[in-house]
Amino acid sequence: MAAGCREDPSLERHFKGHRDAVTSVDFSLNKKQLASGSMDSCLMIWSMKPQMRAYRFVGHKDAVMCVHFSPSGHLVASGSRDKTVRLWVPSVKGESTVFKAHTATVRSVHFSSDGQSLITASDDKTVKVWTVHRQKFLFSLSQHLNWVRCARFSPDGRLIVSASDDKTVKLWDKTSRECIHSFCEHGGFVNHVDFHPSGTCIAAAGTDNTVKVWDVRMNRLLQHYQVHSAVVNSLSFHPSGNYLVTASNDSTLKILDLLEGRLLYTLHGHQGPATCVAFSRTGDLFASGGSDEQVMVWKTNFDAADCGEVLKTQKSGMSSIIPEDGTHQTLQSEMDCGIHLKKTKTQDSGRSHEQQEEETSLANTLEHIMGQLDVLTQTVSILEQRLTLTEDKLKECLENQQKIIQNKAS
Repeated sequence: MAAGCREDPSLERHFKGHRDAVTSVDFSLNKKQLASGSMDSCLMIWSMKPQMRAYRFVGHKDAVMCVHFSPSGHLVASGSRDKTVRLWVPSVKGESTVFKAHTATVRSVHFSSDGQSLITASDDKTVKVWTVHRQKFLFSLSQHLNWVRCARFSPDGRLIVSASDDKTVKLWDKTSRECIHSFCEHGGFVNHVDFHPSGTCIAAAGTDNTVKVWDVRMNRLLQHYQVHSAVVNSLSFHPSGNYLVTASNDSTLKILDLLEGRLLYTLHGHQGPATCVAFSRTGDLFASGGSDEQVMVWKTNFDAADCGEVLKTQKSGMSSIIPEDGTHQTLQSEMDCGIHLKKTKTQDSGRSHEQQEEETSLANTLEHIMGQLDVLTQTVSILEQRLTLTEDKLKECLENQQKIIQNKAS
């Protein structure tokens, strides 16, 4: 798409309700809700519908460092400085289950793409993987030498990437639980890391003011951006894989064009450090949070061609920005991308309207079933917790009763 056809991103709306710096933002799948965490110890669920009230969830006893919606959008995970992880049902009741996940601050929570697993990262230098159902601990990854700031599953769930204050980004095999590679090019702490939608590369943001992109198949540095004048706190890939948005202590958000390897936009909105940023699942919106206690929602606009192709491209497996031949060409040209899009359109045009309607209906039904399962899982977990509490109380009563009988006997 020619640069002249692009529309600039625009501020759609902003939310005020947090009483301290915002630490994390994430959209639900259907974009009806936006979750945010804050140093004020609260989790907020904002409705994207006008005039709808926000939910404030209170439960964590210290700062909420991270939030993430489950793929279905029916659960929200949060990690806190109180060393716990909570799983919330994002409704008016705000019910949650809580489990002590780590021995120090939990910096990162992330659901796998199938919604079955949860990964957490902590200042206790470990990365842990849990089942979402019953929050059963599966395994721990513990080769980092300092705080782990961020951990993510790859889109296919086979790999894990983690970023740490030991200045490394580590790539792990989920099945063997072994560290495949350590990327050591950052000159400072690594605040954030994420997988490209294709799973073929990763991007990391650091305190050395840089953003780096690596190929995880060749384990080589592909791109190195020095566009910020201060620490880069967060980043997020556009679902098309063609753009990257970053948030920095220099108070700006930057949009990077990964196909051309250049800075596309600089956005000024936050007063003070921009702490977090995330694209919606379809990429037409992105949200940011800052130390100014504000959550901002931006309309992407510049990705009009990409947005229409996100779902089609994902289905046809053409979302990779890295050429398969392993040559020194770092990224596809814009012309190649255009060809991919045209091909995809031609292939899809042959499909009948009825087929598309059936697929949409089926997808909606499956999403609804997944949502109901999530809620059911959460309800069972809450009942289990209540049952445990009741058992503990009953045990205490019996022990007290025995003590009274013994005292009388003596």
